[in-house]
Amino acid sequence: MKKILLSISLICIVSLATNAQTVYSQDTESIDNIIEALYEVISGEANEARDWDRFTNLFAKDAKLIPTTKNAAGEISYRYWTPADYVEMFTSSRRTTGFFEEELARKTETYGSIVHVFTTYATRATKDGPTTNRGINSIQLLKGKDRYYIMNIFWSAESDGYPLPDIYLKD
Repeated sequence: MKKILLSISLICIVSLATNAQTVYSQDTESIDNIIEALYEVISGEANEARDWDRFTNLFAKDAKLIPTTKNAAGEISYRYWTPADYVEMFTSSRRTTGFFEEELARKTETYGSIVHVFTTYATRATKDGPTTNRGINSIQLLKGKDRYYIMNIFWSAESDGYPLPDIYLKD
């Protein structure tokens, strides 16, 4: 009986994982799709649930999200988050405010199985509200056999004292 229950449990787990990959497979079919899915999944009104399964599906298992900050003394620092850490941070600190991030421009370089995407963004607290911040996401992608994976997202906000150059505001 224990073997049967264990077998059924394993089948259910594999089925759920396969279903998540199938449901979100279009998100990872191309560079455009994975970048669009990333912006879509983190954006929404205050208290609006995000699809964190979709978010997690975009990343390689050991991916990192690396925000940079600048303190009052002008010192630059950074921290590492896993996708799970990011979800925890987002759900605990942004639940009561809206957050919309949209892509303004993009520069993409590819070689073999690696892709580097410099994507300029603007953030808003409401869908049609004023821009609250801008910056650049440096996104490294891996082109696997059947899909793209986000390996890292490393970003810097314009509010850290770095105005966006015109070259990164045009496609």
